[in-house]
Amino acid sequence: MLIKLLQDQFITQLTPIYDEVEAQQLFLFCLAELEGKTRIDLVMQPELTTTQPKEWTLVLEALSNQKPIQHIFNRAYFYGYTFQVNEHTLIPRPETEELVEWIIASVPQDIPVRILDIGTGSGCIGLTLAKELPQSQVTLLDISAEALAMAKENAIALGVDVAFVQQDILTATELMETYDVIVSNPPYIRQLEKIEIKKNVMDYEPHTALFVEDSDPLIFYRKIAQLAYVNLAPQGQLFYEINQYLGKEMVELLTSIGFSQTVLRQDLLQNDRMTKSSI
Repeated sequence: MLIKLLQDQFITQLTPIYDEVEAQQLFLFCLAELEGKTRIDLVMQPELTTTQPKEWTLVLEALSNQKPIQHIFNRAYFYGYTFQVNEHTLIPRPETEELVEWIIASVPQDIPVRILDIGTGSGCIGLTLAKELPQSQVTLLDISAEALAMAKENAIALGVDVAFVQQDILTATELMETYDVIVSNPPYIRQLEKIEIKKNVMDYEPHTALFVEDSDPLIFYRKIAQLAYVNLAPQGQLFYEINQYLGKEMVELLTSIGFSQTVLRQDLLQNDRMTKSSI
């Protein structure tokens, strides 16, 4: 079967669900995963055929049911690295790459840095920092044993040596040691915002990693900041990915806990998305 015909089928069937650009991206993702080919290959060889039309059909059916393509192939790409993901871990987002880039630009490159990634999930933040800052000592913390198991597999695949801790951060009374960097992308979507969440997220990603109660949407940020205030080294920094609607509240919270400097930064879509704080 001509792959060009499959491309037309993808665009036709998926465009009512996604916009045409997204549908095209999903096709190209499948082209790479199933055939090991790129868009340029298809342009240069328009008569390319597939020997696995059944696999293409199954993938298209799953995408039509809005299953995330990263879950179909059990991997996602983040900051140039490949991460295994499953139903126990969030799919890494581009805005989180911006947070990682900010951290890398904010820490010394030539001395060991102690980093704690709280709520690590697949490990995309902490493991990327371990790769990009090879002198760093990274610890990944999560409440979920299943998420940590996936993070461990990703650490092995990436060839980095990091520490793992299973803990409910909300019940923690102290952190294990002192850190130069503490980073977290905790649950921050309020229940009232569920109407904005797409089916591919709502039905397939872990709700415990996504949602908080409307009555206390900053519960994780407050607890982590209180612990960080005690456990950050001199000149240490606390980084967060945040709810875009609660930027002002985040700055007020961090100031009330005692952080003297907090920078609120927008992502590429001009949403309030991340903070950096120091004592």
